[in-house]
Amino acid sequence: CIKANAKSCGECIQAGPNCGWCKKTDFLQEGEPTSARCDDLAALKSKGCPMEDIENPRGSKQVLEDREVTNRKIGAAEKLDPQDITQIQPQKLVLKLRVGEPQTFSLKFKRAEDYPIDLYYLMDLSYSMKDDLENVKSLGTALMLEMEKITSDFRIGFGSFVEKTVMPYISTTPAKLRNPCTGDQNCTSPFSYKNVLSLTSEGNKFNELVGKQHISGNLDSPEGGFDAIMQVAVCGEQIGWRNVTRLLVFSTDAGFHFAGDGKLGGIVLPNDGKCHLEDNMYTMSHYYDYPSIAHLVQKLSENNIQTIFAVTEEFQAVYKELKNLIPKSAVGTLSSNSSNVIQLIIDAYNSLSSEVILENTKLPKGVTISYKSFCKNGVNDTQEDGRKCSNISIGDEVRFEINVTANECPKKGQNETIKIKPLGFTEEVEINLQFICECQCQSEGEPNSPACHEGNGTFECGACRCNEGRIGRLCECSTDEVNSEDMDAYCRRENSTEICSNNGECICGQCVCKKRENTNEVYSGKYCECDNFNCDRSNGLICGGNGICKCRVCECFPNFTGSACDCSLDTFPCMASNGQICNGRGTCECGTCNCTDPKFQGPTCEMCQTCLGVCAEHKDCVQCRAFNKGEKKETCSQECMHFNMTQVESRDKLPQPGQPDPLSHCKEKDVDDCWFYFTYSVNANGEANVHVVETPECPSGPDIIPIVAGVVAGIVLIGLALLLIWKLLMIIHDRREFAKFEKEKMNAKWDTVS
Repeated sequence: CIKANAKSCGECIQAGPNCGWCKKTDFLQEGEPTSARCDDLAALKSKGCPMEDIENPRGSKQVLEDREVTNRKIGAAEKLDPQDITQIQPQKLVLKLRVGEPQTFSLKFKRAEDYPIDLYYLMDLSYSMKDDLENVKSLGTALMLEMEKITSDFRIGFGSFVEKTVMPYISTTPAKLRNPCTGDQNCTSPFSYKNVLSLTSEGNKFNELVGKQHISGNLDSPEGGFDAIMQVAVCGEQIGWRNVTRLLVFSTDAGFHFAGDGKLGGIVLPNDGKCHLEDNMYTMSHYYDYPSIAHLVQKLSENNIQTIFAVTEEFQAVYKELKNLIPKSAVGTLSSNSSNVIQLIIDAYNSLSSEVILENTKLPKGVTISYKSFCKNGVNDTQEDGRKCSNISIGDEVRFEINVTANECPKKGQNETIKIKPLGFTEEVEINLQFICECQCQSEGEPNSPACHEGNGTFECGACRCNEGRIGRLCECSTDEVNSEDMDAYCRRENSTEICSNNGECICGQCVCKKRENTNEVYSGKYCECDNFNCDRSNGLICGGNGICKCRVCECFPNFTGSACDCSLDTFPCMASNGQICNGRGTCECGTCNCTDPKFQGPTCEMCQTCLGVCAEHKDCVQCRAFNKGEKKETCSQECMHFNMTQVESRDKLPQPGQPDPLSHCKEKDVDDCWFYFTYSVNANGEANVHVVETPECPSGPDIIPIVAGVVAGIVLIGLALLLIWKLLMIIHDRREFAKFEKEKMNAKWDTVS
C-alpha cells in the first residue's frame, strides 16, 4: 500500500484489497507525505487512525433475478412455452468489484425434462448420396416417433447442398447445368444450398417434400457444406429456429471446402457471415468464399446450435478433428446407405446433452474469471475443467462456483456487462459489473476549499487534491516555484547546510521526506531529522523489541527502561527459591541480581565460595541447644536462639525433599566424636526451622580380650613356624654333612689297598 504512493483515496483503494485510507485531518506527522495516509488496516490502526476514519470500501454481489430451475416431467398435463422453462439459476445479478478482491457466486444448472427440440437435417445431394436419399425420404415420421420418447415438443426441417455453381467445382456447359449426371440418370441442376423445409412439427410433410428431391452432381470430391452450415446458422427466421435445443445434423460421404478454396473459382471475398437466402436458395455462393472453421464456430456458438456430423467411415478421422474445433458437436458413423441415421441422431443427442460447458462473453480489460465445478458423484474440477460437467442425465442438477476479479479499474470507471451461458443453450446469466474506483468520502469533497491554500484544491477524505498547476500538501505552491532557492531556506535546520537533513526534498518550502525500501522504516519531522529505525538496539532488535523508536529515541513499553529498552523492571527473574529477592543479599537491576555482599554470587546471590555451608554454620548452635554441649554451650541462649528447633526420634522422621521451603540435610560430629543429624530450612516468612534427631550415633569402645588373645595366638603361631623352619634347615644341613663323611670314608679305603 505504501509503495503505491497514492495521492488520493481512490488511488489507494486501487492499490490492493487490504489498503485503507485514513481521512482523519490531523493524522499525518510533520514531514510525512499525503501518500502516508494509505496503508494496510493494521498499520493505520497502530498509527492512531480510528476505524470510523478509515475508508475501506468492500465489493458485494446482488442477485436481481433468481427464478428457480424448472421441475417438469415428460407427459405432464402442464404445457409450458420454451421461454417459461428455466434451466439455469440465477438469471441476472450485479457485482461490485474492488481491485484485487474476488466476488464469488454460485450458478445452478438442471437439465429440464421434456425440453423442446428443433432438428434440422442438412444433407449432401451429390451423386454419391443417391442411395442415402431413398432412406432419408421416410426419416420424418420415423424420427418423430423416436424423439417422442425424449420430448413432446419436437420439430424437424430439411435442407440440401451440393457445391458452388462455378468452375472448377461443377461443369458450366449448358447441358451439364441442366443435368450434371452422365448416361440416362435424371439429376437436378447443381446448387449451393437449398432450404427445402423450414422447421415443422409435421413429420408427413417432411416425408412428402424430401420425397420430391433429386440427386445432383459436381466435379470435385470435397463438397460446399460449410456454405450451407453458415446459412442454416444465420438465417434463423427462414429456418424457423426457436429458443430451444437446436440440433443440426450434417450428413455427407465426402470432405469439405473451407476458406481460401474459393480462389480456385476466382472467388476472393471472405464470407460475410450474413443470411443470403432468396426463395430458400443461397444466392451468393459465386460471390463469397467458403467460411473458415473459426467463423463457423463463432456463428454456431452465437446461435446456440449443436452440430451432429453423420459421415461415412472413410471420413471419420477428418470430421473427428473438426469436432475437436467446434464445441458442443458430435460425430457419428453413417452406414453406406444412411439406414442407421435415426439411431445415430439419438446417440449423438444423448452424448451432447449429457455434458454442460459454460462459456462467457469477452471480458473487460483487467477482469478475470475462474470456474469450479461441482458435478455428479462428488466430482469437482477447477481451471478449464471447472467449466464443464459430464455424464449428466435429464433431471440432474449441477453447480458451478464462479469467481470474478478486477485487476484494474476501467479508465472511465463505467459499468460493464458480461454473460455466461451453457454452450448449446439459449439461456444465460447476465452480470452487471460495477467497479469501485473511488471512496465514498470523495463525493463529499469540497471543491476550491479554503483549507487548500485559498481554494487551490479540493478538500476530500482529509487531504487536499490540488488543482492543475498546484502542488504541496495544502496546494500552497505552484509548479513554477518548486525549485526556488528562497524556498530551500525553509527546509534547512539552523546552522546546517543540509536540505531536509538529506532525507527528503524541499517542496514549496516544506520538507517531504523520502520513502525507504522497507515500508516500515519512516523518516519524519519538520526537517526529516527523525526516523523510527536508528534507535539503540539490543539482541539485534530496535529498542530490544520492547519499545517504539520515535525520532531516534526509544519509548519503552511498561516494565522496561534503558536507552534500548533492554532493562526489565520485572523482579521475577531475581526471585530466590526462598521467596526473597536476591536471597536478601542484593538488589534486582534490569532483571538481574546485583549482590551487595561481595562474598555472594549467582543468579540470586545464593552462592558463597568462601562461606561455611549451612550445616557447618549452624552445627554448634544445634549441638548446644539439642545436647547441651559443644563450643557454644556457655553462650547458647545468647547466640543460638535465631531458629525454631524440633527434635525427632529417628532420621526417618526428618522432613524430606519436596516440601515448599528450601531444605538442607546435615550430618555433623559433636565434641564426643558422635554423629548427629538435623535439617535446616527457611520458610516464606524468613523463619528458620531446625529438626534434629534426639539421639546422636556414637561409636562403641574396643573389646580388649579378643584383641589380646589374637595377639598372643599370633605370636605363638609365628614362633612355631620359625622353629619348624629351623628344624627343617638343620635336617637338610646334617644330611649334607653325612653324605660328605661317607664320601671321605670311601676315599680312605682306596689309599690302604695301594
